[in-house]
Amino acid sequence: MRVAITGSTGLVGSEAAAVLSGAGHEVARLVRRLPAPGEKAVRWDPAKGETDAAGLEGFDAVIHLAGENVGAGRWTPGRKAAIRDSRVNGTRLLCEVLAGLARPPKALVCASAVGYYGDRGEETLTEGSPPGAGYLAGVCREWEAASAPAERKGIRVVALRFGMVLSPKGGALARMLPLFRAGLGGVIGRGRQYVSWVALDDLPHILLHALQRGDLSGPVNAVAPRPVTNREFTEALGKALSRPTPLPVPAFALRLAVGSEMADALLLSSARVVPLRLEETGYPFRFPELGAAFHHLLGKKETP
Repeated sequence: MRVAITGSTGLVGSEAAAVLSGAGHEVARLVRRLPAPGEKAVRWDPAKGETDAAGLEGFDAVIHLAGENVGAGRWTPGRKAAIRDSRVNGTRLLCEVLAGLARPPKALVCASAVGYYGDRGEETLTEGSPPGAGYLAGVCREWEAASAPAERKGIRVVALRFGMVLSPKGGALARMLPLFRAGLGGVIGRGRQYVSWVALDDLPHILLHALQRGDLSGPVNAVAPRPVTNREFTEALGKALSRPTPLPVPAFALRLAVGSEMADALLLSSARVVPLRLEETGYPFRFPELGAAFHHLLGKKETP
C-alpha cells in the first residue's frame, strides 16, 4: 500500500511509519516544511489551512494522527483552544482535501481518544456507548465529526479511540518512570478510577488492521482488552520495577498542581473501555495483560 501519515514525528506516528515501512508499504509523511528533493513527503500546514492536494493523489490510505499533546501544559483557555483547533480544524482540512481528489484513498484512519466517553465510573464502555460530558468529550465529538467530508466522498473512515499509550519513549508512562524508579510512585486519588491502556507495540499493528479490514468503519476502541483500576496500574508498575509504591497522591494536590479541570479529566476520571470491534474482527493483541506489557516495555524479566 501507499500510505500517507500526519503526525509522523510523534510517539505513535514514528512507530507506525517504521513498522509500515518495514512491512514493505510505501510511506509518505505530511510535513509543515517544504519537502527536500527526493523525500517521500507531502507539505501541509493545518494552522494556515494549506495542503498540497496534488501530492496526495493516488494514495491507498491515509493515517491522521496530528494534534496538540493534551498533557503538555496547564489547560489555560488558549491551551484548550489550541488542543481543540489542532484536532478539529486539522481533520476537517485534511478530509475536505481528500474529498476533492480525483483519486482519493480508499481508507482514512483518524486518531480519536477514549476521552469521548468522559468520566463513567465502573460502566463497561464499547463503541456503541454514548458520549460523556466535559471538555475532552466535546473535543472528541467534534474531532470525529470533522471527518464527515471524507465519509460523504465514500472513503471508509475509522476513528481509533486511543487509550493511554504505554511507552518509556514518551507520554504518560515516561513521565511516571522517574518517580516510580525512585520509590515515590503511588495511587492517584482513591485509586478506583479505571485506566484504559494500550502498549505502543500494538498500535502500528492496530492501525494496519484498521487499514486492511474493509468491514471496519466508524469508532474503534484502540485499547487492550483488560482495563485496570489506577490501584492495579500502580501496583503492576511498581512490581515491574521492583519498587514500593507507598505514597498516595491526594486528589486535592493534583488539582492544585495542574488545575481542577485537567486533573479531573486526565488523572481522576474513570473510563472502563473495551475493544469490542477489534476483538470481533480478530485483532490478535500482542500485549493484552498489563503486567506483561510493563515487563516488555521496561526490558524486565517477568516473575510469577
